[in-house]
Amino acid sequence: MVLQRTLSIIKPDATRRGITGNINAKIEAAGLRIIAQKMLRLTKEQAAAFYEVHAERSFYEDLCNNMTKGPIIVQVLEGDNAISVYRDVMGATNPINAAPGSIRREFGESIDMNSVHGSDAVETAAKEIEFFFNQLEIQGC
Repeated sequence: MVLQRTLSIIKPDATRRGITGNINAKIEAAGLRIIAQKMLRLTKEQAAAFYEVHAERSFYEDLCNNMTKGPIIVQVLEGDNAISVYRDVMGATNPINAAPGSIRREFGESIDMNSVHGSDAVETAAKEIEFFFNQLEIQGC
């Protein structure tokens, strides 16, 4: 077991529907601790910078537009193997393909509005966490 941190974003489609508590309950039930959390609204420029790695992909513009439609909740999660645990809890990107009981299967509306984002690797997690949080805002072990 490796203690890790990962970034979670509860996306605008989920905040609009008032299901953030349900999503947090699934995160905590999986053994992950929420050690930092805040609500904000991304500008187009911030969304473009955050998702820059996808700039050449066909879905980039839609992704940036969807992420600026309303408030998001950004979180730092901590736990044993947090990255892979959270990716399992989230489920596949397309809610239709996500495992029963996963966040995306239960709450995702579509492949574009799938309720949550999570880091995919240790290096990505560190970069994504730094994008949204400074060390004073993170209350981990």
